[in-house]
Amino acid sequence: MLRKHSQLLLSGLFISDMLVLSASWLLAYWIRFNWDLIPIERGVPPLEPYLRILPYAVVVWAAVFKALGLYLPRRGASLIYEFRDLLKASTFSTMILILITFFVRDYSYSRIVMVYFWLLNVLLLWVSRSALREILRVLRRRGYNLRHALIVGGGETGRRVAERIGENAWAGLRARGFLSDDHRIGESVAGIPVLGPVSGLKEAVRQYDVDQVFVALPLREHEKMAQILDDLADETADIRIVPDLYEYVTLNASVDDFDGIPIVSLSESPLYGWNRILKRVADIGVSSALLVATGPLMGIIALLVKLTSAGAVFYRQERISLGGEAFTMLKFRTMREDAEAGTGPKWADADDPRRTRMGAFLRRTSLDELPQFWNVLKGEMSIVGPRPERPVFIEEFRKTVPRYMLRHKMKAGITGWAQVNGWRGNTSLEKRIEYDLYYIENWSLAFDLKIMWLTLWKGLINRNAY
Repeated sequence: MLRKHSQLLLSGLFISDMLVLSASWLLAYWIRFNWDLIPIERGVPPLEPYLRILPYAVVVWAAVFKALGLYLPRRGASLIYEFRDLLKASTFSTMILILITFFVRDYSYSRIVMVYFWLLNVLLLWVSRSALREILRVLRRRGYNLRHALIVGGGETGRRVAERIGENAWAGLRARGFLSDDHRIGESVAGIPVLGPVSGLKEAVRQYDVDQVFVALPLREHEKMAQILDDLADETADIRIVPDLYEYVTLNASVDDFDGIPIVSLSESPLYGWNRILKRVADIGVSSALLVATGPLMGIIALLVKLTSAGAVFYRQERISLGGEAFTMLKFRTMREDAEAGTGPKWADADDPRRTRMGAFLRRTSLDELPQFWNVLKGEMSIVGPRPERPVFIEEFRKTVPRYMLRHKMKAGITGWAQVNGWRGNTSLEKRIEYDLYYIENWSLAFDLKIMWLTLWKGLINRNAY
């Protein structure tokens, strides 16, 4: 229900942004060629070429703003953070637009117009978004279009419902109170009073002019459901069932509709629809560019590996990625050919005697990972994601480490949130899982870009990489 309100508001925000974008573009043209701020040397160009490029700008801004999370609910974001995000998104979008104009051979667009447009766009978007936020706040304060809710069940699930209603005040919903058999009348739960027992539901709905009833009973009390539904059968209030499943939720829980049947997903990958396409496009672009850029370096490394130790240049090893699928991961060989002949599968240790002289340097600098860009290009890995593990270790860890297998809800990566925070090599497995799951639960394209940037500064060379 809150999602429906959110989608309506965010759709309105999108339309507003695109109108502001168009106005900024036209205003930039007008200021440049009608104000004498900077002398015009080649005369005033016609408006028509600038109108032709505007649809491309709308597409670019829409794609970039969505990818950077500017059309997600931002109830906790301050105006300063919103300005920062708008500045970042508008700057990136303007750079793409300038790149597009280079391919327009028959016309040269004014660089000064682009600068004016960039400044106006950031400022006017921030002003318009701030104004919309203030309008919503004023309307809520004056009580316009409010709907009143009653929460049945004063346990943890009911408390969470009350907290979410309070946090999402923009939805115009207010909690009248709780009905609970476990609390005294007048007692406060999450700052909201208990109005009576569950058996008084029908009277409470009428007395308090309730529009929404949230049934948030714990599992042990679900035998009361039939009576509750019977009590509400001849009432006009909407009925919302909140399943008591919080303790079973593991990752990215959601509710879907399967041809009319509501399905509750307790754990699923965030990569579906456009998210999957965006991440794959980014992987192809980055891996292709880096394979070309590092090609000469990889050629030198391959030669040095061959000259300094006997054996193959590349080391191929089975690893596990998205959905538990196995693939062959490539690395430059850093150990002797018979490294595990006497020990069996094991992680590398500090000063591991199995390493070659060249291998110690490659592992310390992470240069042995360069061939994995080929795995990314093939679609077996991603640039960013949980590091892939060997099947023999996975069988061990899944028995001893809670939630370990959830990391396979995301495609394995060359770098990841755990790695840039120092959890790589022979470090705490529990902390790595914690950081991997945080990444999956909070994934966005902007988060991937942040991790790539951090990898350049502190992820390549690490004291735990040996």
